[in-house]
Amino acid sequence: MTSSPTIRLGTRGSKLAMWQSTWVKQALEGLGCSVELIQIKTEGDVATGSLSQIGGQGLFTKRLQIALQNKEVDLAVHSLKDLPTQDADGLSIAAIPERETTADALVCNHHKSLQDLPAGAVVGTGSVRRAAQILHLRSDLKIADIRGNVDTRLRKLDDGDFDAIVLAAAGLTRLGWQDRITALFSPGDLLPAVGQGALGLETRTDDEQTNAIVGQLNHAESFASAMAERHMLRALFAGCLAPVGAVTQVSDETLTLTGVVLATDGQTRVEASASDSLDQYAAVGQRVAKELVEKGADKLLKNAGA
Repeated sequence: MTSSPTIRLGTRGSKLAMWQSTWVKQALEGLGCSVELIQIKTEGDVATGSLSQIGGQGLFTKRLQIALQNKEVDLAVHSLKDLPTQDADGLSIAAIPERETTADALVCNHHKSLQDLPAGAVVGTGSVRRAAQILHLRSDLKIADIRGNVDTRLRKLDDGDFDAIVLAAAGLTRLGWQDRITALFSPGDLLPAVGQGALGLETRTDDEQTNAIVGQLNHAESFASAMAERHMLRALFAGCLAPVGAVTQVSDETLTLTGVVLATDGQTRVEASASDSLDQYAAVGQRVAKELVEKGADKLLKNAGA
Protein backbone atom coordinates (compact mmCIF):
# COMPACT_ATOMS: atom_id res chain seq x y z
CA MET A 1 0.00 0.00 0.00
CA THR A 2 1.45 3.41 -0.97
CA SER A 3 1.63 5.86 1.91
CA SER A 4 0.18 9.33 1.42
CA PRO A 5 2.77 11.97 0.48
CA THR A 6 3.98 14.46 3.08
CA ILE A 7 4.03 18.05 1.87
CA ARG A 8 6.22 20.53 3.75
CA LEU A 9 4.32 23.81 3.71
CA GLY A 10 6.25 27.03 4.28
CA THR A 11 4.44 29.93 5.92
CA ARG A 12 5.00 33.18 7.74
CA GLY A 13 4.12 33.14 11.43
CA SER A 14 1.59 35.99 11.64
CA LYS A 15 -1.96 35.20 12.73
CA LEU A 16 -3.30 35.79 9.23
CA ALA A 17 -0.54 33.78 7.52
CA MET A 18 -1.11 30.89 9.94
CA TRP A 19 -4.86 31.00 9.31
CA GLN A 20 -4.24 30.86 5.56
CA SER A 21 -1.65 28.07 5.71
CA THR A 22 -3.75 26.05 8.16
CA TRP A 23 -6.72 26.34 5.80
CA VAL A 24 -4.56 25.01 2.94
CA LYS A 25 -3.16 22.27 5.21
CA GLN A 26 -6.66 21.07 6.08
CA ALA A 27 -7.75 21.16 2.44
CA LEU A 28 -4.73 19.05 1.43
CA GLU A 29 -5.32 16.62 4.29
CA GLY A 30 -8.82 16.22 2.91
CA LEU A 31 -7.15 14.96 -0.28
CA GLY A 32 -5.25 12.33 1.70
CA CYS A 33 -1.98 14.18 2.20
CA SER A 34 0.11 14.59 5.30
CA VAL A 35 1.16 18.23 5.73
CA GLU A 36 3.91 19.69 7.91
CA LEU A 37 3.79 23.43 8.59
CA ILE A 38 7.18 25.12 8.65
CA GLN A 39 7.30 28.71 9.88
CA ILE A 40 9.75 31.00 8.12
CA LYS A 41 10.54 34.60 9.03
CA THR A 42 10.64 36.94 6.05
CA GLU A 43 12.37 40.30 5.75
CA GLY A 44 8.98 41.99 6.05
CA ASP A 45 8.52 40.38 9.47
CA VAL A 46 11.70 41.91 10.91
CA ALA A 47 12.24 45.13 8.90
CA THR A 48 11.11 48.45 10.32
CA GLY A 49 10.07 51.63 8.58
CA SER A 50 7.73 52.37 5.70
CA LEU A 51 7.32 49.59 3.14
CA SER A 52 7.80 52.09 0.33
CA GLN A 53 11.10 53.22 1.86
CA ILE A 54 12.60 49.82 2.65
CA GLY A 55 11.56 48.34 -0.70
CA GLY A 56 8.42 46.27 -0.61
CA GLN A 57 8.96 43.93 -3.57
CA GLY A 58 9.12 40.42 -2.13
CA LEU A 59 9.55 41.54 1.48
CA PHE A 60 6.98 39.00 2.67
CA THR A 61 7.69 36.32 0.07
CA LYS A 62 11.37 36.11 -0.92
CA ARG A 63 12.55 34.02 2.02
CA LEU A 64 9.72 31.55 1.42
CA GLN A 65 10.70 31.36 -2.24
CA ILE A 66 14.34 30.68 -1.34
CA ALA A 67 13.20 27.86 0.94
CA LEU A 68 11.25 26.40 -1.99
CA GLN A 69 14.21 26.68 -4.35
CA ASN A 70 16.50 25.06 -1.77
CA LYS A 71 13.98 22.23 -1.27
CA GLU A 72 13.52 23.10 2.40
CA VAL A 73 9.76 23.14 1.74
CA ASP A 74 7.54 21.84 -1.06
CA LEU A 75 4.83 24.51 -1.01
CA ALA A 76 4.61 28.14 0.03
CA VAL A 77 1.32 29.90 0.79
CA HIS A 78 1.31 33.62 0.05
CA SER A 79 -1.16 36.46 0.20
CA LEU A 80 -1.10 36.86 -3.57
CA LYS A 81 -1.00 40.66 -3.43
CA ASP A 82 2.44 40.40 -1.74
CA LEU A 83 3.92 38.14 -4.43
CA PRO A 84 6.00 39.85 -7.16
CA THR A 85 4.48 39.38 -10.61
CA GLN A 86 7.71 38.01 -12.10
CA ASP A 87 8.02 34.29 -11.34
CA ALA A 88 11.09 33.33 -9.33
CA ASP A 89 13.50 30.90 -11.02
CA GLY A 90 12.08 27.39 -11.07
CA LEU A 91 8.88 28.37 -9.25
CA SER A 92 5.29 28.90 -10.36
CA ILE A 93 1.79 29.36 -8.95
CA ALA A 94 0.26 25.90 -8.85
CA ALA A 95 -3.17 27.02 -7.64
CA ILE A 96 -5.29 29.92 -6.50
CA PRO A 97 -8.18 28.71 -4.31
CA GLU A 98 -11.55 30.46 -4.37
CA ARG A 99 -11.00 34.10 -3.63
CA GLU A 100 -12.28 35.94 -0.56
CA THR A 101 -13.75 39.44 -0.96
CA THR A 102 -11.37 41.85 -2.69
CA ALA A 103 -12.75 44.97 -1.01
CA ASP A 104 -10.83 47.35 1.23
CA ALA A 105 -12.38 48.14 4.60
CA LEU A 106 -12.47 51.31 6.67
CA VAL A 107 -12.01 50.60 10.37
CA CYS A 108 -12.95 53.50 12.63
CA ASN A 109 -14.17 53.67 16.22
CA HIS A 110 -15.97 57.02 16.19
CA HIS A 111 -17.24 57.68 12.66
CA LYS A 112 -19.40 55.70 10.24
CA SER A 113 -17.70 56.38 6.89
CA LEU A 114 -14.77 58.09 5.21
CA GLN A 115 -17.01 61.05 4.45
CA ASP A 116 -17.88 61.41 8.13
CA LEU A 117 -14.26 61.94 9.17
CA PRO A 118 -13.46 65.55 10.06
CA ALA A 119 -10.99 67.54 7.97
CA GLY A 120 -7.43 66.73 9.00
CA ALA A 121 -8.32 63.32 10.41
CA VAL A 122 -5.41 60.87 10.38
CA VAL A 123 -5.94 57.73 8.29
CA GLY A 124 -3.41 54.92 8.69
CA THR A 125 -2.30 52.79 5.75
CA GLY A 126 0.95 51.28 4.57
CA SER A 127 -0.23 51.22 0.96
CA VAL A 128 0.64 53.90 -1.61
CA ARG A 129 -2.35 52.65 -3.66
CA ARG A 130 -4.78 53.14 -0.79
CA ALA A 131 -3.27 56.49 0.18
CA ALA A 132 -3.56 57.88 -3.35
CA GLN A 133 -7.18 56.81 -3.75
CA ILE A 134 -8.19 58.08 -0.31
CA LEU A 135 -6.65 61.46 -1.13
CA HIS A 136 -8.50 61.40 -4.46
CA LEU A 137 -11.73 61.11 -2.45
CA ARG A 138 -10.76 63.37 0.48
CA SER A 139 -7.75 65.61 -0.16
CA ASP A 140 -8.29 67.22 3.27
CA LEU A 141 -7.38 64.05 5.18
CA LYS A 142 -3.91 63.28 6.51
CA ILE A 143 -2.37 59.95 5.53
CA ALA A 144 0.03 58.35 8.01
CA ASP A 145 2.10 55.21 7.51
CA ILE A 146 1.19 52.17 9.57
CA ARG A 147 3.09 48.88 9.84
CA GLY A 148 2.45 45.58 11.55
CA ASN A 149 0.12 42.60 11.36
CA VAL A 150 -3.65 43.04 11.37
CA ASP A 151 -3.95 42.74 15.16
CA THR A 152 -1.10 45.23 15.67
CA ARG A 153 -2.78 47.78 13.40
CA LEU A 154 -6.11 47.40 15.18
CA ARG A 155 -4.39 47.95 18.52
CA LYS A 156 -2.74 51.14 17.23
CA LEU A 157 -6.16 52.42 16.15
CA ASP A 158 -7.66 51.58 19.54
CA ASP A 159 -4.74 53.32 21.28
CA GLY A 160 -5.65 56.53 19.47
CA ASP A 161 -2.67 56.71 17.10
CA PHE A 162 -5.07 57.09 14.15
CA ASP A 163 -8.62 58.28 13.57
CA ALA A 164 -9.19 55.45 11.10
CA ILE A 165 -7.24 52.75 9.30
CA VAL A 166 -7.81 50.95 6.00
CA LEU A 167 -7.27 47.19 5.73
CA ALA A 168 -8.16 44.40 3.34
CA ALA A 169 -11.58 43.08 4.29
CA ALA A 170 -10.41 39.55 3.44
CA GLY A 171 -7.90 39.46 6.29
CA LEU A 172 -10.41 40.72 8.83
CA THR A 173 -12.99 38.19 7.60
CA ARG A 174 -10.57 35.26 7.69
CA LEU A 175 -9.56 36.10 11.26
CA GLY A 176 -13.20 36.42 12.36
CA TRP A 177 -12.89 40.15 13.01
CA GLN A 178 -15.45 41.33 10.45
CA ASP A 179 -17.31 43.10 13.25
CA ARG A 180 -14.47 45.66 13.25
CA ILE A 181 -15.35 46.73 9.70
CA THR A 182 -16.96 50.17 9.72
CA ALA A 183 -17.60 50.38 5.97
CA LEU A 184 -16.53 48.64 2.78
CA PHE A 185 -15.19 50.71 -0.10
CA SER A 186 -16.87 50.15 -3.46
CA PRO A 187 -14.54 49.55 -6.43
CA GLY A 188 -15.71 52.90 -7.79
CA ASP A 189 -14.16 54.63 -4.78
CA LEU A 190 -11.16 52.45 -4.01
CA LEU A 191 -9.94 49.76 -6.40
CA PRO A 192 -8.29 46.84 -4.55
CA ALA A 193 -4.67 45.78 -4.91
CA VAL A 194 -3.73 43.32 -7.63
CA GLY A 195 -4.43 39.86 -6.24
CA GLN A 196 -6.15 41.12 -3.10
CA GLY A 197 -8.25 38.52 -1.31
CA ALA A 198 -6.51 35.63 -3.13
CA LEU A 199 -4.02 33.04 -1.90
CA GLY A 200 -1.11 32.06 -4.12
CA LEU A 201 0.03 28.46 -3.71
CA GLU A 202 3.58 28.40 -5.05
CA THR A 203 5.61 25.26 -5.82
CA ARG A 204 8.67 24.16 -7.76
CA THR A 205 7.67 23.93 -11.41
CA ASP A 206 9.32 20.52 -11.84
CA ASP A 207 7.73 18.96 -8.74
CA GLU A 208 5.07 17.03 -10.63
CA GLN A 209 3.67 15.15 -7.64
CA THR A 210 3.12 18.26 -5.50
CA ASN A 211 1.77 20.22 -8.45
CA ALA A 212 -0.79 17.52 -9.23
CA ILE A 213 -2.02 17.46 -5.64
CA VAL A 214 -2.01 21.22 -5.03
CA GLY A 215 -3.63 21.84 -8.42
CA GLN A 216 -6.79 20.21 -7.09
CA LEU A 217 -7.32 23.28 -4.89
CA ASN A 218 -7.40 25.64 -7.85
CA HIS A 219 -10.55 27.70 -8.53
CA ALA A 220 -10.68 28.49 -12.25
CA GLU A 221 -12.46 31.85 -12.04
CA SER A 222 -10.30 33.07 -9.17
CA PHE A 223 -7.16 31.95 -11.00
CA ALA A 224 -8.10 33.70 -14.26
CA SER A 225 -9.15 36.89 -12.47
CA ALA A 226 -6.08 37.19 -10.28
CA MET A 227 -3.69 36.25 -13.09
CA ALA A 228 -5.23 38.86 -15.41
CA GLU A 229 -4.51 41.46 -12.75
CA ARG A 230 -0.94 40.21 -12.34
CA HIS A 231 -0.32 40.30 -16.09
CA MET A 232 -1.56 43.90 -16.12
CA LEU A 233 0.82 44.86 -13.32
CA ARG A 234 3.71 43.03 -14.96
CA ALA A 235 3.09 44.77 -18.28
CA LEU A 236 3.12 48.13 -16.47
CA PHE A 237 6.55 47.23 -15.04
CA ALA A 238 5.15 48.23 -11.65
CA GLY A 239 5.70 46.60 -8.28
CA CYS A 240 3.16 45.30 -5.82
CA LEU A 241 3.42 48.54 -3.80
CA ALA A 242 2.78 50.85 -6.78
CA PRO A 243 -0.34 53.11 -6.83
CA VAL A 244 -2.17 50.61 -9.06
CA GLY A 245 -5.61 49.14 -8.38
CA ALA A 246 -7.60 46.46 -10.16
CA VAL A 247 -10.98 44.78 -10.07
CA THR A 248 -12.24 41.80 -12.08
CA GLN A 249 -15.70 40.45 -12.81
CA VAL A 250 -16.70 37.14 -14.36
CA SER A 251 -20.06 36.71 -16.10
CA ASP A 252 -21.02 33.89 -18.49
CA GLU A 253 -17.38 32.80 -18.86
CA THR A 254 -16.38 36.36 -19.79
CA LEU A 255 -13.67 38.07 -17.75
CA THR A 256 -13.65 41.85 -17.40
CA LEU A 257 -10.70 43.65 -15.86
CA THR A 258 -10.59 47.30 -14.85
CA GLY A 259 -7.28 48.85 -13.85
CA VAL A 260 -6.40 52.24 -12.43
CA VAL A 261 -3.13 54.10 -11.91
CA LEU A 262 -2.91 57.20 -9.72
CA ALA A 263 -0.51 59.96 -8.84
CA THR A 264 0.65 59.56 -5.24
CA ASP A 265 -1.24 62.71 -4.23
CA GLY A 266 -4.45 61.24 -5.66
CA GLN A 267 -5.13 64.21 -7.92
CA THR A 268 -4.52 62.43 -11.25
CA ARG A 269 -6.20 59.12 -12.06
CA VAL A 270 -6.29 57.06 -15.28
CA GLU A 271 -8.50 54.02 -15.81
CA ALA A 272 -8.94 51.33 -18.48
CA SER A 273 -10.97 48.13 -18.97
CA ALA A 274 -10.98 45.08 -21.25
CA SER A 275 -12.97 41.84 -21.58
CA ASP A 276 -12.44 38.38 -23.09
CA SER A 277 -12.93 34.69 -22.32
CA LEU A 278 -11.47 33.26 -19.11
CA ASP A 279 -8.61 31.49 -20.89
CA GLN A 280 -7.43 34.81 -22.34
CA TYR A 281 -6.60 36.27 -18.92
CA ALA A 282 -3.04 37.18 -19.93
CA ALA A 283 -4.18 39.06 -23.03
CA VAL A 284 -6.83 40.91 -21.03
CA GLY A 285 -4.24 42.10 -18.52
CA GLN A 286 -1.86 43.20 -21.25
CA ARG A 287 -4.58 45.11 -23.11
CA VAL A 288 -5.57 47.02 -19.99
CA ALA A 289 -1.94 47.88 -19.30
CA LYS A 290 -1.45 49.09 -22.87
CA GLU A 291 -4.45 51.42 -22.65
CA LEU A 292 -3.34 52.72 -19.26
CA VAL A 293 0.09 53.58 -20.68
CA GLU A 294 -1.54 55.33 -23.63
CA LYS A 295 -3.42 57.46 -21.09
CA GLY A 296 -0.23 58.41 -19.24
CA ALA A 297 0.13 55.72 -16.58
CA ASP A 298 3.86 55.29 -17.23
CA LYS A 299 4.51 58.92 -16.28
CA LEU A 300 2.48 58.58 -13.07
CA LEU A 301 4.35 55.41 -12.11
CA LYS A 302 7.72 56.98 -12.87
CA ASN A 303 6.88 59.96 -10.66
CA ALA A 304 5.75 57.58 -7.92
CA GLY A 305 9.07 55.77 -8.10
CA ALA A 306 7.38 52.48 -9.03
